[in-house]
Amino acid sequence: MKTAHRKKLIEVALPLAAINEASGREKSIRHGHPSTLHLWWARRPLAACRAVLFAQLVDDPSSVPEEFPDEAAQEKERRRLFGVIERLVKWENSNDPHVVGAARREIARSVARGLDVAAPRARAEVDAFLADRAPAAADPFCGGGSIPLEAQRLGLRAHGSDLNPVAVLVTKALVEIPPRFAGLPPVNPEARARFAEGAVWRGAGAEGLAEDVRHYGRWMREEARKRIGRLYPEARLADGSPATVIAWLWARTVASPDPAARGAHVPLVRSFVLSSKKGRWAWVEPVVDPSGRAWRFTVRSGSGTPLEGTVDRRGGRCLLTGAPMPFDHIRSEGKAGRMSARLMAVVAEGKRGRVYPDPTAEMEEAARQAESAWRPDGKLPDKALSFRVQQYGLRDYADLFTPRQLAALTTFSDLVAEARERVKRDALGAPASRRPARVARDGEDAGETRALPGEAYADAVATYLGLCVSRQANRCSNLNFWDPGGENIQQVFARQALPMVWDFCEANPFSDSSGNFVGQVDYLAKVVEASPANVLPAAATQADAARNEPARPPWIVATDPPYYDNIGYADLSDFFYVWLRRSLGSVHPDLFRTLLTPKTSELVATPYRFGGDKEEARRFFETGLGRAIAHMRAAQAPDHPMTLFYAYKQAETKADGRGNGATASTGWETMLSGIVDGGFTITGTWPVRSELAGNLKKQVNALASSIVLACRPRAGDAPSAARRDFAAALRRELPDAIRRLQAENVAPVDLAQAAIGPGMAVFSRYARVLEADGAPMRVRAALAEINRVLDETLAEAAGEMDADTRFCVAWFEQYGTAERAYGEAEVLFTAKNTTFQGLEEAGVIVGGGGKVRLRRRDELEEGWDPARDRRLVDWECAQHLVRAMTEEAGGGVADAARLAHAMGPARAEKARALAYRLYTVSERKGWAGEALACNILVASWPQIRAKAAELAAGGPAQAEMGV
Repeated sequence: MKTAHRKKLIEVALPLAAINEASGREKSIRHGHPSTLHLWWARRPLAACRAVLFAQLVDDPSSVPEEFPDEAAQEKERRRLFGVIERLVKWENSNDPHVVGAARREIARSVARGLDVAAPRARAEVDAFLADRAPAAADPFCGGGSIPLEAQRLGLRAHGSDLNPVAVLVTKALVEIPPRFAGLPPVNPEARARFAEGAVWRGAGAEGLAEDVRHYGRWMREEARKRIGRLYPEARLADGSPATVIAWLWARTVASPDPAARGAHVPLVRSFVLSSKKGRWAWVEPVVDPSGRAWRFTVRSGSGTPLEGTVDRRGGRCLLTGAPMPFDHIRSEGKAGRMSARLMAVVAEGKRGRVYPDPTAEMEEAARQAESAWRPDGKLPDKALSFRVQQYGLRDYADLFTPRQLAALTTFSDLVAEARERVKRDALGAPASRRPARVARDGEDAGETRALPGEAYADAVATYLGLCVSRQANRCSNLNFWDPGGENIQQVFARQALPMVWDFCEANPFSDSSGNFVGQVDYLAKVVEASPANVLPAAATQADAARNEPARPPWIVATDPPYYDNIGYADLSDFFYVWLRRSLGSVHPDLFRTLLTPKTSELVATPYRFGGDKEEARRFFETGLGRAIAHMRAAQAPDHPMTLFYAYKQAETKADGRGNGATASTGWETMLSGIVDGGFTITGTWPVRSELAGNLKKQVNALASSIVLACRPRAGDAPSAARRDFAAALRRELPDAIRRLQAENVAPVDLAQAAIGPGMAVFSRYARVLEADGAPMRVRAALAEINRVLDETLAEAAGEMDADTRFCVAWFEQYGTAERAYGEAEVLFTAKNTTFQGLEEAGVIVGGGGKVRLRRRDELEEGWDPARDRRLVDWECAQHLVRAMTEEAGGGVADAARLAHAMGPARAEKARALAYRLYTVSERKGWAGEALACNILVASWPQIRAKAAELAAGGPAQAEMGV
């Protein structure tokens, strides 16, 4: 019998550990990964998207009692489904037909249950069933296209839309184009020659398309070399032999403000180091003329110490006189157009790696003679999130490129159109049986749209070549910098910002090393080659989610909405848009109608677009998001939940002078208000590791997880509740949810965000929560209640520890490690049922001269062994574990694991639990170092636990340190 609104797996359980491991690993995969097609900011990992979509579509066994009548049967089936997910999320299984096919069968099985029809079994039947009977997936904020791509991989019809044309183009290249030409051979002359000799094309996916992208990309490189190769001369090494230049390193210069320098320009250099690799140490040495009025650069290697840079966060320093150069002076020189650049070093391809010949006047002259027939139109915004370059005189997009870079990018852009004509000619000249005349079905149509033979294929190849030029721009700007550790060129967008770069590097697009054009082509072609091309064609369109409903509901809505004021996608993407518009304006005229990307309707709360009015910016975002959520509800298939990824930091804390913190959570408040006011109730929440945390020791405030919210329309007969009833329900339900999150090892930095989900699930189940005066309770007040219960839960966990630890926690909350009068401590000794002598014996407190304080970690006993400690306390265990993980102690996971093994699993777990509490206190007080140390310990716990288990396996200790 058909059962409406079956509960889905995502509303009950997920194998988070497997999903998070696969998502984290995915960030280090480069070749063939869709993220390398083209940069997009805050892209969600494919593993997380794949798992969420699967769990959004598949029934939880508890909702199928006719098949799984009791809890044991349900749990067994749930574990089987977990196995499907655990295999599905692995990157190496992305295109494995057996793994993906198994996932599709499970989805078809659940869809068939909902329709009360027999489930298909054979693979072809499953695929046809999903295409015809499963609801399609829609992502109205598709960004880099991760969600539509994974919906497509799972056999669903998929549609992605976005207001930003760069996002739409990237998504088209991922999900729309490859299926159109799956199985077709390449048309380039080299391939046709192989066919003429009897070679047989056996490609099944988009391999032919990828091969043509490579062929015509290489043609563009060689054609560009003919036109502008003179601008990229070879270097001469010390032995007189020629060498291909990889990059030219430049230092920006301004006139020194010191009168003694007599107006001479001096360099602004962040670092003079060229290579920091072992055995390859090299640096630039500035040599000042004996007159003290001139200088030059030379390169040194071997032993020696380079000069410190001449600019840092505090300002600059005159190389000639040592006088300070304030940023105000540097900015005024830049704005007046008086900032210049001097060639600092050359990087060339040597026989055994990189070589660094001295810069020459001829090299500088080759760069300065470059002229470009075209410059990008458009000015940088006067103000934008994380843009810093305007205050140094870089006002136009053209200012972000040197004359030689403009000449190169313009040449490559123009060659896209020429390559397109060559593709069309070659396609029409191919034998009829090999012409790419087939054009895919529209993502929503059963019919087939046809174009002139070769026309659509030429557009497809040109699209990828245009994206190659755009990729090249990210390695071909005066905002690129040289990485001495990797000896390579770092992209402009190392993060979602345009900061000023003082010593920049200029890549050689004709080299075979870092930053070259063929390298960009190869990266992109590998993505095309690895795409799941034998799937239903998806559709990607430009649309404003706040104004347009997804077409043809019902849909499965899964999306990653904007993050309030975190990322200005439109301002950032203009960097690429100006080149894409020139390269592909005639291929995709609907996407490139405007001079720059649309800004007015972009859903981001940026006050500078509203005359600096933060409240007006908030209202704009709130109204627009509310409309978008209303459209999503109208389009959402009633039998399935909607899912939202959200990674905005829940509480930005600023400490006042007394060490207390004030918090604000506008981003979360606005998002949750939109969900609740849009008539949704939250039915499931999961912290999915989806952010690249990088070095956690440097990014204590960087979220590592997104919170995935599963939402369903709230029942029309949902009750109202008084605030006290909501608070009581929260205290009944939230502590268990927090303990489950800790069991999943959600890092302390993420815990406040993760706790929002189960807390808001309680709040959103009510039609309204009423304050004492009858007014509806606002989401901000609900978040305050959730944070209060979170704090109480963590405090309660600390309260269950030994008396000495309870004293230490209470003292730490009030004073940190500061010294206080003995009398203040005596009151707390009594309250916590401990003594000074006992705490001193435990090694956690020091006193003298009528003063008392907690012992700092750097004062802890060296070589401490918990097995020999006569008064072992939880505080001491936690502090030793934290210390073992710090760089200062030269430790790490191995040292922490040895301690955890020695103290035993139960004591180690208590120490881990205490770290959550200490992180919360430290963040509230603004003690960044303490918060960082606690976060490192918890974030590293899976590795610590695994290492400790290895030690335990060979001894009497317990083999598992279960959480």
